[in-house]
Amino acid sequence: MTFLGKLFLPIIRFIDSDYFPEGADTLRNLPDRFEWQRAIPFVFLHLGCLGVLWTGWSWTAVAIAAVLYFVRMFAVTAIYHRYFCHRAYQTSRVTQFLFALFGLTAMQRGPLWWASVHRHHHAHSDDEHDIHSPGMQGFLWAHIGWLTSSRNFPTDYRRVKDLTKFPELVFLNRFDVLGPVLLLVVLYALGAFMEAYAPVLNTSGAQLVIWGFFISTTVLFHATCFVNSLAHCFGKQRFNNEDDSRNSLLLALITLGEGWHNNHHQYQAAARQGFYWWEIDISYYIIRFMGLIGIVWNIKSVPDAVYEKAVTRQTADAK
Repeated sequence: MTFLGKLFLPIIRFIDSDYFPEGADTLRNLPDRFEWQRAIPFVFLHLGCLGVLWTGWSWTAVAIAAVLYFVRMFAVTAIYHRYFCHRAYQTSRVTQFLFALFGLTAMQRGPLWWASVHRHHHAHSDDEHDIHSPGMQGFLWAHIGWLTSSRNFPTDYRRVKDLTKFPELVFLNRFDVLGPVLLLVVLYALGAFMEAYAPVLNTSGAQLVIWGFFISTTVLFHATCFVNSLAHCFGKQRFNNEDDSRNSLLLALITLGEGWHNNHHQYQAAARQGFYWWEIDISYYIIRFMGLIGIVWNIKSVPDAVYEKAVTRQTADAK
């Protein structure tokens, strides 16, 4: 590779997530290791939060940050996870595209990469091949370290053949930077509009970028990563899944239902992860609402056999 090629390689890879002149399989065969070059986007995201020292805060900015946290957490949990990974419900091709575009704004890469990594996790949960198991390589690696390793960067399209038949999804997965850039532009434009035409809201383009993008996305990122790390360390195990997955009400509240992780590992295909009415699962409630108005359909439920297994385990534990 030429000098200019090496110089611009990080920029090209930032724009095109499928650009691997050395070959994707070459990267997959590298050893797992923390790489500072891959950590730059995360460092940039966290340092951006310090911009609040310059822009200050307003109730408008805080409210928009909270709303964006909520809706993008739904995009991760109900769309990236329950739809693209597990096909827990169905929707139209147009809505599927809009869902994927919406998911990109969470800055957690493309839907096909997300699905391929998660399907691999379920196939090797907490064994030596699991790329983000706290029991194998420690809490920090499971939480964020694995994301900096080059071997985990290429999308394994072999695991998502049901999704690669849609070229528009492959395009969004390849150019996943479109989502964060679009969000940044919209937030700045919205803040500038409010500053000019609604000064009573006491905000600006820069302030909305800091709160709506940097702060909201950073909190969203760590809350999502807690499912990889904390949900395999703390909580209760209703089912013996031969892994470390656990149920946690606290995680369920901050992730809109993903904290019922032991339930999910018992039966992955269900649209709900809170298997009982008292297990709060906000993502599932919204999915059900979308089903009522016809946006989605064929929402998969938890089989009776799974509930019977839970009762059997409870009975055995009582003895």
